[in-house]
Amino acid sequence: MAGGNAIRGSRVGAGPMGEAERGDSAPRTHVSYFCASGHVTRPAFAADAQIPESWDCPRCGLPANMDQENPPPPPKIVPYKTHLAYVKERRSDAEAAQILDEAVSLLRARRAAGEIIY
Repeated sequence: MAGGNAIRGSRVGAGPMGEAERGDSAPRTHVSYFCASGHVTRPAFAADAQIPESWDCPRCGLPANMDQENPPPPPKIVPYKTHLAYVKERRSDAEAAQILDEAVSLLRARRAAGEIIY
């Protein structure tokens, strides 16, 4: 048997639940937000808080607003571009060939001079 003065089944701060002990809750406003998937989200805000125009849907992650008839469209997903794709946007094939030829000729000149290249 455990000895001592331990109070079982309790924790610090435990007591009867209710507003009498904690005080009155702050007045709240519930606002409905609608996403393009048809989900409705109703977060609660303090009555004196500024209500945001948009809210992220917790179910699908799409943006939502307060207009049920015209929810915001899903954001356009831009595909990932590689470094090579960005280079090809800036340079034509002819420019790339010219730059490659310059780099190769410089490398061959350094090798011919006996420079050690790693």
